[in-house]
Amino acid sequence: MLIMLSSNYMATPKTRLLFCFLLCTIFHFQLSLQDPQDEVGFLVQPDYVNNNMLQMKRDSRKRCDFSVGKWVYDESYPLYDPNCPYLSTAVACQINGRPDSDYEKWKWRPNDCSIPRFDALRFLGKMRRKRIMLVGDSIMRNQWESLVCLVQGVIPTGRKRVTYNGPAMAFHAMDFDTSIEFYWAPLLVELKKSPENKRVLHLDLIEENAKSWRGVDILIFDSAHWWAHSDQTSSWDYYMEGNNLIRNMNPMVAYQKGLNTWARWVDLNLDPQRTKVIFRSISPRHNRENGWKCYNQKQPLPFFSLQKHASEPMVVLKGVLKRMRFPVYLQDITTMTALRGDGHPSVYRKAINQDEKQKQGKNHSSDCSHWCLPGVPDIWNEMFSALF
Repeated sequence: MLIMLSSNYMATPKTRLLFCFLLCTIFHFQLSLQDPQDEVGFLVQPDYVNNNMLQMKRDSRKRCDFSVGKWVYDESYPLYDPNCPYLSTAVACQINGRPDSDYEKWKWRPNDCSIPRFDALRFLGKMRRKRIMLVGDSIMRNQWESLVCLVQGVIPTGRKRVTYNGPAMAFHAMDFDTSIEFYWAPLLVELKKSPENKRVLHLDLIEENAKSWRGVDILIFDSAHWWAHSDQTSSWDYYMEGNNLIRNMNPMVAYQKGLNTWARWVDLNLDPQRTKVIFRSISPRHNRENGWKCYNQKQPLPFFSLQKHASEPMVVLKGVLKRMRFPVYLQDITTMTALRGDGHPSVYRKAINQDEKQKQGKNHSSDCSHWCLPGVPDIWNEMFSALF
């Protein structure tokens, strides 16, 4: 930038001093734009701007609302081979004979920001010497398999392994001293057998599960699907709270009580300087009960009205998180995922012949809850990676 002033105007000491001040200010401003610490890409503000505002701007990418946006077709996807050896049979849709593959090529584009493409080496570098644990139900297992497949391709064969320990399994990236673990706890709180062989859901007990969560650097939770099961598919016979055995209870009241027990444990036992906690919202189903089906769906839905099974748990979850002292990040994937009726295994949850496919499709007997991999959970993990 060049400022031209006449020699007459430059004559007085006061104007010369003003000119020097302007040049110094411009030079300082240009240097500030080149600040190597300015990784988010905002303009560095003058020193008198509140430090909290600077930090908020530096964290603008992390604070972006990933939940509002649209699905866009991207030929560069999927991010890993459908033959990833860590996929369970139920979600390996290509191996099971699904004839189309466009469901692998949709990327989520938020309205006000972008989600960086998953970079396995960068992610493992950020997670060096850390334990990541995904805690929850089979949808969380879905996400765990996705995350393992996203990273495993850059690790030499002899430097990765999976170990099993009761309700837990862990993928180890040895050169990074990183573990990506899954812990089976679909209700978070404890489900036990009574002396009468009845299944009792203890709404105020959690330590039996939670003892395995101590010492973990990043915890990702989900819990909703099992709470919404009907009487016919319920996993328990009774609720218990304190010494009170309860036969019937509104499922969302029970869900809130269970989440409150989880929240109290997190508040009392975890240090936010040591552990980061994320809670992933419910992943909607697309079955007949919700007015949709997923068989033979081949592209994202144009719209989806969230049904009771998805909207009520979300309200409960937000209420519980709001009352917590511990800063939990809510990963809201509910609305964006509701649009992806094409991404479920449907009848391709196992290898079947064409007659079976047609028969099951007509009867709507297909898996419209879990997700084909590669597929939708890969985007959840890109969102997760973008937080670090």
